[in-house]
Amino acid sequence: MFTEVRADGLVVGQLSVVLILAAFIKFFIFGDPPSSDVTASLRATERRSRTLAHKQSLLSLRSPSQRQSQHLKRKKSSVLRNPPTLTIGSILSKTYYNVDSHQPESLDWFNVLVAQTIAQFRSDAQHDDAILNSLTKALNGASRPDFIDDIRVTELSLGEDFPIFSNCRIIPVDEDGLGLGNGIKFDATAAARDGTRLQARMDVDLSDMLTLAVETKLLLNYPKKLSAVLPVALAVSVVRFSGTLSISFIPSNPSQSTPTMMTFSFLDDYRLDFSIRSLLGSRSRLQDVPKIAQLVEARLHRWFDERAVEPRFQEIALPSLWPRKKNTRGPDDTIVDGGLSISRSKGKDIGRDVRDEISWRKETSTEDRKWDMASLRHRNPVKDTDIPDIPGSPHSP
Repeated sequence: MFTEVRADGLVVGQLSVVLILAAFIKFFIFGDPPSSDVTASLRATERRSRTLAHKQSLLSLRSPSQRQSQHLKRKKSSVLRNPPTLTIGSILSKTYYNVDSHQPESLDWFNVLVAQTIAQFRSDAQHDDAILNSLTKALNGASRPDFIDDIRVTELSLGEDFPIFSNCRIIPVDEDGLGLGNGIKFDATAAARDGTRLQARMDVDLSDMLTLAVETKLLLNYPKKLSAVLPVALAVSVVRFSGTLSISFIPSNPSQSTPTMMTFSFLDDYRLDFSIRSLLGSRSRLQDVPKIAQLVEARLHRWFDERAVEPRFQEIALPSLWPRKKNTRGPDDTIVDGGLSISRSKGKDIGRDVRDEISWRKETSTEDRKWDMASLRHRNPVKDTDIPDIPGSPHSP
């Protein structure tokens, strides 16, 4: 009796494990992923709610005393004339820009400059496989987990198209980067008092195929090292990106010795689409597992959100804009000597050679030079017959 019950329980337990494993493989591994539109809408809603929560927290922490402008204590000079204080209102009036009625601008000229920069970057990346070596070094850095073998880049494509910027507009934002809101007129007096600054916003659209494919192995080191090895191949392609880029400047603070900073970030309404291909195993291979694509795509979106999507932003320190001699570039300087023109680079090479020759002569001892002259006379002896006859000399007839 107990044997039959035990056998029935064993069979039921095995069937339940098989059913759970089958359901896991069917729904988790081979389940159909949601459409890209649904996924993008869910991510946009999540980002929007996070941005609104951040704005509400900023507004709740503000107080009237925090909104008062702070004047820097600077030394007065009787030589340098103090320029008039430039406020947001004065800058806009002197540049004839009305933030309430100015139409958005096209950026065709800017697109051409950006395209030239990206084209040069792609050309430089092909030289000596610079970007390939950098990626391989970065992927196999110290942060690589122990259960992942060496990562090898198998495909790299930097694309062929260029991003298109459009619909540029200038808007005033407060010290926390928050806009004034729709329907609110710009007040120059309040802007000067509240620390308002200007921000440029432009739409960005890129339809291209930027691909990075890698190969590695998943290592199972338990219960002993290399108990199992699973080859993995993964290819990630950026298919489409569209969003709104915001750029603003933070003035320098002489009292704290901070330079002028340029900040940029993307609004939470962006759209980023990927195409992810995967291959697991060496003999019985699993190709394009949907769950792997979802995990990789979610990780990439989180990586981008944590770095360049508001309320987070990237900060770049700008160098000094004063003209300096060391930064001067122009036509080659010429050195005219006997009708010959020598470029600046060649002149530097000649000067370097002359300095090396002078240094060699200083290091050479007098005895070595005497030895060189004696050796020269030994190789080319001078005979009396070789001396030309000079009128009035003892050798002259």
